[in-house]
Amino acid sequence: RSGPHFKFFSIPLRFSPSISYFTNSFSTSIHRNIMPRNFAVCIAVGAFLVAIAGAEDPYRFFNWNVTYGDIYPLGVRQQGILINGQFPGPDIHSVTNDNLIINVFNSLTEPFLISWNGIQQRRNSYEDGVYGTTCPIPPGKNFTYILQVKDQIGSFYYFPSLAFHKAAGGFGGIRILSRPRIPVPFDEPAGDYTVLIGDWYKANHTTLRRVLDNGHRIPFPAGILINGRGPNGASFPVEQGKTYRLRISNVGLQNSLNFRIQNHKMKLVEVEGTHTVQQTYSSLDVHCGQSYSVLFTADQPGQDYYIVVSSRFTTPILTTTGILHYSNSAGQVSGPIPGGPTIQVDWSLNQARSIRTNLTASGPRPNPQGSYHYGMINTSRTIIIQSSSGQVDGKQRYGLNSVSFKPADTPLKLADYFNIGGVFRVGSISERPTGGGLYQDTSVMGADYRAFVEIVFENPSDIVLSYHIDGYQFFVVGMDGGQWTEASRNGYNLRDGVARSTIQVYPKSWSALYVGLDNVGMWNVRTEYWARQYLGEQFYLRVYTNSGSIRDEFPIPKNARLCGQASGRHTRPL
Repeated sequence: RSGPHFKFFSIPLRFSPSISYFTNSFSTSIHRNIMPRNFAVCIAVGAFLVAIAGAEDPYRFFNWNVTYGDIYPLGVRQQGILINGQFPGPDIHSVTNDNLIINVFNSLTEPFLISWNGIQQRRNSYEDGVYGTTCPIPPGKNFTYILQVKDQIGSFYYFPSLAFHKAAGGFGGIRILSRPRIPVPFDEPAGDYTVLIGDWYKANHTTLRRVLDNGHRIPFPAGILINGRGPNGASFPVEQGKTYRLRISNVGLQNSLNFRIQNHKMKLVEVEGTHTVQQTYSSLDVHCGQSYSVLFTADQPGQDYYIVVSSRFTTPILTTTGILHYSNSAGQVSGPIPGGPTIQVDWSLNQARSIRTNLTASGPRPNPQGSYHYGMINTSRTIIIQSSSGQVDGKQRYGLNSVSFKPADTPLKLADYFNIGGVFRVGSISERPTGGGLYQDTSVMGADYRAFVEIVFENPSDIVLSYHIDGYQFFVVGMDGGQWTEASRNGYNLRDGVARSTIQVYPKSWSALYVGLDNVGMWNVRTEYWARQYLGEQFYLRVYTNSGSIRDEFPIPKNARLCGQASGRHTRPL
């Protein structure tokens, strides 16, 4: 207290989410306490904090302004949703374990949220950006997402999750590269392109939403877009003899799409974060919500070639084209547009079964992907989810296991965190089809942390449906026609089924997966057929532990918006 005054130095801390809770609390306690008696303690503590700060994962910062704007993808003016004036929005480039700080300013006239398809949000479902986890960003306000792409690689995308905004844009690509010392099972390509494909309407999203709100089905889409452009609007430059990577995501609203390149073969190398067995395809089915990476070599004579995307299992068949432009091109595209598969389900099913994990390749870590022997783990539970359709109060609705999801007034994850009663009830959706009539509820299914479960999706309808599980990658173990039975397990792939986050289910068929529930949180399970999702074909899976440890789940972010019955509460306990 007397003599020279030593002031404890303050280190500006920017830690990855995995250590931020501890270090923030620790540094706060240092500043609150009286000056340590021994100066050596100061030096030791300072050195400890510096060591931690030096070991943190990199940060990438993004500032996005979300606005309305005129777009003309199919030749008529529409109201689109732009991000920094772009349609589609800007790509996110990152590396495994990067921290992504994305400040989103909502300049629309209605609440808005962005979700991150395939990004697992490890221990942090608060940042998932869907109705059940995150309060919407009000008009004229902003929210900063704090994401970490922990232990992930691959190709994904983001999209607006509320109010049928997805029909107006607001989506973009996400790529996560491997860390420099992690081997990748192919040479670095000469170029790496994001290819966002999807069916599209000429009507504004507000018109489509009004049709759905009035209890009717929306009409058949008007066309297909490639990177937000109509026929021949998207061009991809290449140099003869070089190899390129295409990251293809179906960001559309309902249709499965077939992708092909005139006179070129494609080698599949990655699916939603998993390096695959490198098989060659002349065309590839990409179902709603799915992402694939392919390599192709520009090995044809120097001219322009069609890139073709067409709808699958539809009448009529929608088709659009882009241009593969050789730098030494001697002429424009010519000849008929290459045909592709149309309504053949068996063709698509066999292709899906051929997509398998490369067991010897590294994933986000150096160890081989095949070192996790999922087929040798006993499942503790079987969940069967069946799509439902019907009328509720005279309006068209959809659901799962006879429950059509009904939004509550408060995000479910906030209600869970603050112990707010009456918002939802765990067990409000059965883990097996009930066979009863369709009804509405805020459907939440409970599950134990670290359980290893089997999930079967059944599709009794005449259309292809695809389903996504937020927060997870799962192993596709089987798919086939008819109804699933326990005997269906005899045909499971228990060795090299592909690990992904979105799975298709063919008409009057089933698809099965294994998943280890190692990510605590409130996770959206939904169809990617967006009108059906909007009208209730979704639920939330509450993966729970009572440990209360930050090793299992992060506390609520300090900047979390609070709404509904959570308004006025504190994001961290006082």
